[in-house]
This record gives sequence, structure tokens and C-alpha cells, in this order.
Amino acid sequence: MVTQDSKCSGFLGTIEAFQLMEKNVVAVIGPQSSGIGHVISHVVNELHVPLLSFAATDPTLSASEYPYFLRTTISDYFQMNAVASIVDYYQWKRVTAIFVDDDYGRGGVLALGDALAAKRAKISYKAAIPPNSNLDVINDVLFRANMMESRVMVVHANPDTGMRIFSVANKLQMMTSGYVWIVTDWLAAVLGSSASRDIKDMSDIQGLIVLRQHTPESDAKNKFISKWNSLARSRNINSGLNSYGFYAYDTVWTVARAIDQFLNSGQQINFSTDPTLYDSNGSTMHLSTLKLFDGGEQMLRQLLLTNFTGVTGPVQYDSDRNLVRPAYDILNIGGSGSRFIGYWSNHSGLSVAAPEILYQKQPNTSTSAQQLYNVVWPGGSTTTPRGWVFPNNGQPLRVGVPIKSSFKELVSGKGPDNVRGYCIDIFNAAAKLLPYPVTYQFVTIGDGTRNPIYIDIIRRVAANSLDAAVGDFAIVRNGTQLAEYTQPYIESGLVIVAPVKKATRSAWAFLKPFTLEMWCVTGALFILVGIVVWLLEHRINEEFRGPPRRQITTIFWFSFSTMFYSHKHRKRAWAVCVDNMVVRCADHHFKLYC
Repeated sequence: MVTQDSKCSGFLGTIEAFQLMEKNVVAVIGPQSSGIGHVISHVVNELHVPLLSFAATDPTLSASEYPYFLRTTISDYFQMNAVASIVDYYQWKRVTAIFVDDDYGRGGVLALGDALAAKRAKISYKAAIPPNSNLDVINDVLFRANMMESRVMVVHANPDTGMRIFSVANKLQMMTSGYVWIVTDWLAAVLGSSASRDIKDMSDIQGLIVLRQHTPESDAKNKFISKWNSLARSRNINSGLNSYGFYAYDTVWTVARAIDQFLNSGQQINFSTDPTLYDSNGSTMHLSTLKLFDGGEQMLRQLLLTNFTGVTGPVQYDSDRNLVRPAYDILNIGGSGSRFIGYWSNHSGLSVAAPEILYQKQPNTSTSAQQLYNVVWPGGSTTTPRGWVFPNNGQPLRVGVPIKSSFKELVSGKGPDNVRGYCIDIFNAAAKLLPYPVTYQFVTIGDGTRNPIYIDIIRRVAANSLDAAVGDFAIVRNGTQLAEYTQPYIESGLVIVAPVKKATRSAWAFLKPFTLEMWCVTGALFILVGIVVWLLEHRINEEFRGPPRRQITTIFWFSFSTMFYSHKHRKRAWAVCVDNMVVRCADHHFKLYC
């Protein structure tokens, strides 16, 4: 085994790769960073030497571009899907991505954007930090990120820059209540490898949600940890063992098994000269010493057929050259350590049951099946933050409102700050239902004495002088060619509006069909009839004679009785003869009076 140290430098990694290839190697284990992995992959592709990396998690290191690259750890593609599942679980819609601006950071954030889009969320702001930045540069980047509306921060960085981010964030009061920090597995690796943790560093990261590659408990894992601890004590090694150490151990066994299978199949380890590599005149790079591994393709095939159980669990590759059963532990930093709040796997999403148990069941990624334990958020709060605030530098939407002289119940106002009406209430209610902040200001159009031209308002929206318009707009053909309308929220047509009063039960309910004036006129008519009948009957009908009091009583009684029943006795009604006209009397006799 030949070792080379690139010291996390892309330039040194390239030089070390060339020096390593001069020694006719059949496989390369490493590097520990995605950036150097991109560089070395070009070298091994040319020389047909398989490259196995237990730490290069950048998903853009794909087999289609680098056929001899094999990732022996979990790709960040799955880690960003885990982050997206957490964001969706708490119903946040926008996040701020804070990352180191290199191959590792850009590749991870690209995968994060795709994963969030599948959950109908998005990255609202990308805070890129140049590699090896000092505290002042980080302070400027975080200050701009803090001006945005999202309070959900996803940090994807390397250990050195990452710890500076939290130190600066703490000084900017960004580790207080209302903020959410989701950190990828680099922080779990730092905490796992640190035997004695700095109390100050732990105070900077309270309330964080951290992902860590899941390695199931097993006897092989426990034995390896025991051997490592014994070795660390005997050699005074202060570094602990993290999940990347487990994957490095399994990577060595993967290469050893593949070489053994390669030799047992009768293959020979031979190298040949690459005709495309030669030294130009005066060159001292000695490119001609680099040899092609003739059995590289067969060795790669043996590596892809790997199938054994290591300290990290099943070591096997799918058709996309990814490890099968990717899973993550989800931790919550608190006090001097961390506590477990759940798992994520691409089989069943978020759960509190171990992935190796769920893999034995049918996959269930429905929303109702997702589950996590309670989280203590930054600031010590146990209430889930809403994940956003109104931005400090955002421009409010300009919403046009027509002010007219008619139908003021729908929309009216005397200025931008005094706009009201049914349409305005609908707009305000819809804005409150949005899962993210939207600031807006009303722009009144019209003086209230004459109706403004509505198509002109729509043209202003199309011309970007207004962002939207609210009012009793009718959907017309000319308008649909300029702007988009919402769904109608008022049904068109003619309606009758009548006041509704609550009816009360009363014995006088029979009087309600007519007004008081109508009842007075009706009563007067009955009395008039009674008087007319009295005038006609009192001379010949004894019932209408007698003292004045009796006659008045008879008149009123006759008037009242005619309302309820008809009289059975005859009444003699005489008509007045005018100009010798013969009239028919009530008793069916014809008489003539002149």
C-alpha cells in the first residue's frame, strides 16, 4: 500500500496523483474531498485505475463523466433529499443555503434545489462563502442572508469554514429563537472525531438539526470501535471515530476483496504504455512513466460486484453505482452533546424506527407516516418556528385599486392607507394564507367621482408599472391578452336582495298581512256598509229600530258580523229612481218610483 498526502489542496492533489500513478497502482483509495476527487478522476480515467472515495460526496461526481470513480459512502444526493424531507415535514417553503463556493458546496446546493422543488419548496437565497474566508467575509455573507425573509438556514460547508459560520452567526444574533439551522453531515463528523469538545464551540451550535450517516449497530462495528479505542490509547491519539472512518474501513476491505477475486479469476496485473502520454521537448514531468492498467475494466467490474456486510452495513452497489440502503441519523444539538430525534431513508422517509427494520416492510413515504421526535430549537424554544419574517430589504408589491363613484361596497377608499371593500377583504385574506411573507402597498387609481377605465389599469399591470390589481374586474377578452385573472369569487347574474327579520310568535299574527292603514280603511268600509244598510232597513225592518243606542249597536254588530258569516234573512235594498228608471228591488219585485 502506497500513501500520499494532498493536504486538502487541489494543486498538491494533482501532483500527488501523478506521483502515485508512476508506481503502477491497481486501485486508489481517496481522496477525502470532492474538489480533489474531480481532479484525480481525470487522471485515473485516462490510466484505467479505479478510484474509490469514502469522503467525496459531491453528487456531480457521476459515473457517466468519471467511469472509474466509485463512491464508497453515501452521495449528497440522498443527504439533500433528507434535508428536503425535514423542510417539508415542518411545512417550510423557503430556505437559505449557506455553502462553501467550491465543487463540494455547489454540487450539494444544486442537489438541494432539485430535492426542494420536488417538495414544492425552494432556495430563496444562496449565500456562497469563498474557500478559506476570514471572519469578516463570513460576517458580510451572513449579514446579507439575514436581510432575507427565510429563517431556515441549511449549512453545507467544510469543518473549518463551518465552525466559523456559527461563531459569526452567534455574534449576529442569528442563533436565537425564530431561526432554524439544518446542518449536513460534516458537523456530525467533527463532533464524532473530537474526543474533548470545546465548550465555547458547543455554545455556538445549540438547537441545530444535524445529519449523520447511519451505520446500524452490529457486533462487527462494536469490535472495530473497541480495537480503535485500544489503538488510540496506546498511540496517544486524541481523535475519535466518526462515520467516515467506518466507510474508510469498509473501503479497504472492498478493494482487498476485489483484488482477491480479480486474481482468483485468472487475471494478470499488467501495465502498458499510453501512446497519448509523452514528454514534449524539454519537459521534466516524465509523463511517459505513467502506465495504463490493462486489467482496469475487469477490476472495476469486480468492485461493482461487491456484496458483503461491513461495519457500515450492507456494502453493495445499485445500477447507478450508489450504495444500497442509504440512510441518515437526525440529531438535535443541545447541552454538551446531541440527542437522537429520528432517521431518514430513501425507503420510508422520516421515521423514529431504525431503517434496517423498515427495509423489511413495504415502503411508505406518505405524509401521515413521517415522524420525528420533538426538537429544542435555537434559543431553547420547543415551538416550531414559522421559518420566515418580513424581509428588511424587500420591495413591496404595487397593487392597483380602482376608486369609483358606484358600487362602493366592493371597493372604495380615500387614499392608499384607507382602502376597503369586499374585494380588498378577499385580497387581504388570501395574502394571509400564503406560507411566506408578501408585503404590498395599495395604489389608488381614480378620484371617486368618475369610474376609471379598467382596461387601462390592466395595461399598467402588463407594463410592470403595477404588480397586480384588485377590484371588481370583469374577465374580458382584451384583458386576458394582457394579464392573468384569478378565479371569479363573485357569481355573476341578477339577484333580489331583501332584508330578513326574525319573526316572533303572537296572537295578533293574523294582522300582519295588511298594514295598519289598510286595516283602518277596511274597518271604515265595513262601518260604511253598516250605515248604508241601516239607512235602507230601519224604516221597514224592526231589528234596525229602537232607541238610538240600540240602533248604533246594531250598525256596529252588523258591520263586524259581515266579516265572518253571511246573513240568512232578506234585506230590502231600495234603489233610487232617476228619470223614471225601473230597478230591481231586493225582494225580487219591480217597482217604479218617480
